[in-house]
Amino acid sequence: MKDEQLKLIAAIMDVEREQDRRYRNSALKRYNSGEKVHEGQMRFHRCPKRNRWVFGGNRSGKTECGAVEALWWARGIHPYRRNRDSVEGWVVSLSYEVQRDVAQAKILRYLDPDWIVEVVMSSGRKESPERGIIDYILLKNVFGNTSKISFKSCDQGREKFQGASLDLVWFDEEPPEDVYRECKMRVLDKKGEIWGTMTPLKGLTWVYDEIYMNSGGDPEIWHEHIEWSDNPFLDRDEIARVSAGLDEQELASRRYGRFSEAEGAVYREFDPSRDVIEPFDIPAEWQDNLSIDPGLRNPLACLFFAVDWDGVVYVLGQWYEAGRQIVYHADKILELADKMGWKRNSDGRLNALIDSAANQRTLSGSKSVAELFFQHGIAVDTRVNKELWGGIARVKQYFAEGKIKIFSCCVNLIRELKSYWWGSGDSPIKKDDHALDALRYYIMSRPQPKKRRGEPPTLIERDKQKLARAHKRSLLSTRAPKI
Repeated sequence: MKDEQLKLIAAIMDVEREQDRRYRNSALKRYNSGEKVHEGQMRFHRCPKRNRWVFGGNRSGKTECGAVEALWWARGIHPYRRNRDSVEGWVVSLSYEVQRDVAQAKILRYLDPDWIVEVVMSSGRKESPERGIIDYILLKNVFGNTSKISFKSCDQGREKFQGASLDLVWFDEEPPEDVYRECKMRVLDKKGEIWGTMTPLKGLTWVYDEIYMNSGGDPEIWHEHIEWSDNPFLDRDEIARVSAGLDEQELASRRYGRFSEAEGAVYREFDPSRDVIEPFDIPAEWQDNLSIDPGLRNPLACLFFAVDWDGVVYVLGQWYEAGRQIVYHADKILELADKMGWKRNSDGRLNALIDSAANQRTLSGSKSVAELFFQHGIAVDTRVNKELWGGIARVKQYFAEGKIKIFSCCVNLIRELKSYWWGSGDSPIKKDDHALDALRYYIMSRPQPKKRRGEPPTLIERDKQKLARAHKRSLLSTRAPKI
């Protein structure tokens, strides 16, 4: 009996050692599980949207997260999704050679051989798949079924992407637009997901418009930029050395994952990953002012501004719509203000800055825009500084110093900041800048930091108070005595 117990214990220990070996040898289990965590990769994995894109520089870790996402889905072990018991998906590369050297290599790196049911090759031997071109891999799903990952090449043409019903599509680098649209149809039946990992080297292509700008307003589209310094596994001295050898345009795309024509943007200092934040409840004393750029056929843009104790400006909310009368706009702005608990002046009206053009009367109206707003509860100040060059320079300075934070609900302002470019003659293209004008009017009003309630006087304020008291004592001492 004792010998049998020893044999059983030995067998259990063998199993535990094998489990430990597999754990230590499993790159997938070690992914972002140690002391160093790539937060950009984890934001991508956690995002609940169904069309996610990572714009990253070379060696930023973007392809790693694309490969891991595909395997999590196929294995049925995604930590942030409702897993499926059988998955079919495509990994789409620009060519078969790129497939072999990049996406396929990453998949194989994280794929434990024990999970493989079958490897089917387009060329090469399945005994050494890393040296050939894989057609598809069948692998075990933890729920007992089998998943299939197929590899596709964009140079096959759109016709080769027809017919299938898929759970997932991963684009490794930017695909042609017709291939992308065909793949969108492939995930429709199963309510599947698309993700892309790319370095934007081709300029302002369809990806810039449809994904980065989200010109169609698709609520399922999400993107982020990751750069070299976001990757905790890259050597910082090496980052500095390579950065020094790149010109400004190459640095923008190859390090920071920005679109290469970004040098034409007016507000290059605007960084959505830093300057756009999720809404939070601000202290009431931060509330400062509204700023309005009026429009009838063009959109009327109204922004709500706050300033904190350090002079950081917050854009908290927006009203933005075209083709409406002033009464309608005023009602909507007041309604938004009530939701935000916005302060009123002593007359019970909102205060706002507005373009001086609001003083003009139209041929069809007896009252100006400013008068109409006042009549409907908003006291507008038309004494705004409309200087274009000085205003742009000051807004750029605020962004460069990290002194503007925009709530993510202000989607029109964010969109305009991304798409505001220099045109010919060194002038901005006057196309889509209504919220930007409202922003510029406010920043040119030179908002001041708020004072904390009960905040003790500063050293300068104490010195001024001391001098005032001394001056008062001096005046008293020189008065003639009473008789």
